[in-house]
Amino acid sequence: MNARQLGRIRKRLHEMRDALLATPDAKVEPVRRDPSEKVDEDEAPLTEMLQVIASNRNRSKATELDRIDRALARLQNAPDEFGLCRACEEEIDEKRLLAMPYVELCVDCQALRDPVRGGTRRHLTDYR
Repeated sequence: MNARQLGRIRKRLHEMRDALLATPDAKVEPVRRDPSEKVDEDEAPLTEMLQVIASNRNRSKATELDRIDRALARLQNAPDEFGLCRACEEEIDEKRLLAMPYVELCVDCQALRDPVRGGTRRHLTDYR
C-alpha cells in the first residue's frame, strides 16, 4: 500500500475509535433498585434480558476498540505489512480495509475460517 492509502486508513481508524469512545456504555439496570424492595416476577425476565443486551453491547464495543488499537499499532510498527492478509500474505482489497480497517484477513481466508451457516436444507420427511 502506498502512503496515501495508509493515511486514509489511519484516518478512518481514528474516526472509528473517536466515535466509539464518544458513545457512552450501555447502562446495565439492576433487577432491584432497592434491596428491601420485592422483585416483580413479571418484570424480572425483561430486566434480565435487557441486562444481557447491554452487557453484550459493551463487550462488543470493547472488542472493536481493541481491534482498532491493534490495527493502529500495526500501522505504526510495520506499515509495509499493513494490508497484507495474515494467512495468505496477499493484499487485502482497499474497499474492505476502508469498511473495516482493522481486518487481518482477506475475504477468501476469512470465509475459510467462518463457520458454515445453514448447512443442508432439511425437509419434513427428514424428521420422521
